[in-house]
Amino acid sequence: MSLIEKLTPEQEALIPVYREKWRAIALSTERIDREKAAEAVKLVYAAMGKEDPEIIFVDSLYGAIKCVNQLDIPSGYTLIDEICDLRQDFENQHDFHTQFSRELSSKLGMEFDEFQKETFSLYMIPDYMGGDPDEWDSVPDFIQPIEWIRCFFICYDFDFSVLSFSHNQEIWQALESLFKYCGRVLPYKNICIVCDRPLHLRLDNQNRLHAEGEPAIEYADGFSLYFYHDVTLPEKYGKIHPEQWQAEWLLSEKNAELRRVLIQGIGYARIYQELQAIELDNWQEYTLLKIDNNVDIEPIYLLKMTCPSTGFIHALRVPPNINSAREAISWVNWGVDPEEFGVQT
Repeated sequence: MSLIEKLTPEQEALIPVYREKWRAIALSTERIDREKAAEAVKLVYAAMGKEDPEIIFVDSLYGAIKCVNQLDIPSGYTLIDEICDLRQDFENQHDFHTQFSRELSSKLGMEFDEFQKETFSLYMIPDYMGGDPDEWDSVPDFIQPIEWIRCFFICYDFDFSVLSFSHNQEIWQALESLFKYCGRVLPYKNICIVCDRPLHLRLDNQNRLHAEGEPAIEYADGFSLYFYHDVTLPEKYGKIHPEQWQAEWLLSEKNAELRRVLIQGIGYARIYQELQAIELDNWQEYTLLKIDNNVDIEPIYLLKMTCPSTGFIHALRVPPNINSAREAISWVNWGVDPEEFGVQT
């Protein structure tokens, strides 16, 4: 095959097509086809020269950990390294490392930046897994479809399908099938545990894991994970809609990131009312307030603004070194003194 130095316009146009193809696979919430998933697992084991394993299907990552504990499988004894070696041998069998291939991979990587951000959290082990914490002390490594898709498979598929790169079709079919038809996979020598996909996967408008009052990731066995704009939440916060979050929770929450999320969800207008902020100064319809409790890393100073026509109250945080309501108004308006406003709003 002749070396490729530049993509044609037609080939360039196919980049987003392959991005969306694998994005749909990575973010799928369809129940896996167990027959196809089992066949995919057997293809991978055959490619490694292993006998067909016993295949155990579970509904979630939590179910997989319980299964490992019940079977008393030695920690760390998986075939993941061998599967990684299989992939590396696969790469070495064709010309992945030419200068053009490196440049193309970089270009594809830039094209898939959004895909990477929106899927990254899905294969990380969150801090708040629920269930018995002792069961999560030593979480075994899983084959993570989203990680492999993000890092390898978009480029592989584009190289083979669009650029007609030579490759070992047996290994490609095995690995491709594994990530098309399975969720997380925990492969041992004689046993392979396959996790199903989540029933629900909820994202915000920036493709970050997010849900309000319900799980962002929810599995068939009831195992659920809560996120607020990509920040992992414990169930005690996640299952309650932010409109019902209580400002007093800030007084006992020790995690700084969770306090930030609570502040964002509750809003300063409710916080100053519920935590009985102290009035420091007034100027026309503006009031400088201070929350004296240890709610955040530094004291919370707020500028309360009341609309004269509607009575609507808005609160905005200002630096703690501000001493008057008028000074706070100037800070909010980029240093412009309120007396200089042509029209006050």
